[in-house]
Amino acid sequence: MQKSKTSYIGADLGGTKLLIGEIDCDGNILRSESTPSGRLDRESACRLTEDSLAEFMKGKTEGYTPAAIGIGLVGRIDSEAGKWMEIDSADGGPIPLAERISHRFGLPCRIDNDVKSASKAELLFGYGREYDNFVYINVGTGIAAGTVSGGTLISGGHFNAGEIGHTCSGLDIRIPCICGRDDCVESVASGIGLDRCARLLSPRYPESRLTIPENGRVSAKDIFAMYDSDPLCRVLTDNAAKGLANLIMNTVRFSDPEIIVLGGGLVSDGFLLSLAEKQLSSHTMRYVTGGVRLTRLDPRYIGVIGAASNAMPALSQTAKTQSQNIY
Repeated sequence: MQKSKTSYIGADLGGTKLLIGEIDCDGNILRSESTPSGRLDRESACRLTEDSLAEFMKGKTEGYTPAAIGIGLVGRIDSEAGKWMEIDSADGGPIPLAERISHRFGLPCRIDNDVKSASKAELLFGYGREYDNFVYINVGTGIAAGTVSGGTLISGGHFNAGEIGHTCSGLDIRIPCICGRDDCVESVASGIGLDRCARLLSPRYPESRLTIPENGRVSAKDIFAMYDSDPLCRVLTDNAAKGLANLIMNTVRFSDPEIIVLGGGLVSDGFLLSLAEKQLSSHTMRYVTGGVRLTRLDPRYIGVIGAASNAMPALSQTAKTQSQNIY
């Protein structure tokens, strides 16, 4: 009888859906299931994750046996302690989610922030195989990053490293942010930011054809599609590109990466990146030998691959040997 191969279960909890997948040791998705999530408090999100995992685990992938479970979540995560600390400061106390999951399913469980999890996927299966020093920037509903230095992902003293969406955009536009500032790059260059900017600036452009819905967010896809024909969409896009370019250059100055890797829905088609690249200073970028690249991992699944990566034993080790010891 052929020996069963090892696999890992990943659960990526996002703002609209919970994606669960079974991943092999090469980062390939063996099977996956998606469940709507919506806006949930943390305890409800934990119950949804547990119950959805229970349903998923009823299925089997022939020839594979899951060795552990990994979860990616929004907010501050104490990965070593397995605790979901908070989403914001009014969020209550830590939730020992890893312990709950491990007890229910009889498997080891490790959890981490969703963008840090995606950064681990990049470390193990993407550009991290070629570069020891990189920054993965996720540009989607919000903006955050994972910084890898010497092959190790930086977590910070309070598990809050990477919140670079809350650095200055370098633009004159002022929009109050939940962090307490009014000039965050997330407020101009993310899905939330484009929506808020569109609502703020639309009265100045009465001729604009951009739809501003009463409920739900303004479509970033529509904004980009009308870049050449609608003055409001051009301003929104140019502001986002300038903010993103400034963010990239600030990140380069701070962390000295060999490559910048971008992921997330707002950049996945390459359009916004192409505009941002035109505003990057060649002097600032001269040591970024790998350039600014879109992730080579499937943007639809990098979150769940990252979630599963949390559970892989390689990530408990240090330096570049991480990506080699999972085989």
